[in-house]
Amino acid sequence: MRIYLPATIGDLRSAEGLSPRGAHALTGALREVLGGADDEAGEFQAMLTAADACVDLLRERPAEPPVRVVVAADIDGVGHDRAGGPSAVHAPAVPWARVVSFHVDDPDDAAAHGLVRRAADGDAEARAGVEELDLLWFDVTERDLLTNRW
Repeated sequence: MRIYLPATIGDLRSAEGLSPRGAHALTGALREVLGGADDEAGEFQAMLTAADACVDLLRERPAEPPVRVVVAADIDGVGHDRAGGPSAVHAPAVPWARVVSFHVDDPDDAAAHGLVRRAADGDAEARAGVEELDLLWFDVTERDLLTNRW
């Protein structure tokens, strides 16, 4: 199953991969909510929900660079977390070998970083603005490039 894990730049520095955490995926419950939407639209919604969760993660880790990081991985054995919403799943530890891509706020967009920081600090208007930002796609081979930026 393709899952989308909220993460931080600090998480990308781990040698082993990502620790177990909440994630998002195109679950049966999300398919129901989206009605007749195709799988691509459902995957995109799961990724956006993970991006929103990044803001909460950054609130818990204020020393992290103010950048949303969504890690896409193919993992078996995830369990649906009905209390967390229609796309919420419990992800086991994810080794880097299972990661297929990273989706990250533009590393060169200082204004976006400021908006993300304000959103993580609880500014509701900034949170709404962050939801309008596009995430950039990075290949798994670019993990060092991302971690070396900050």
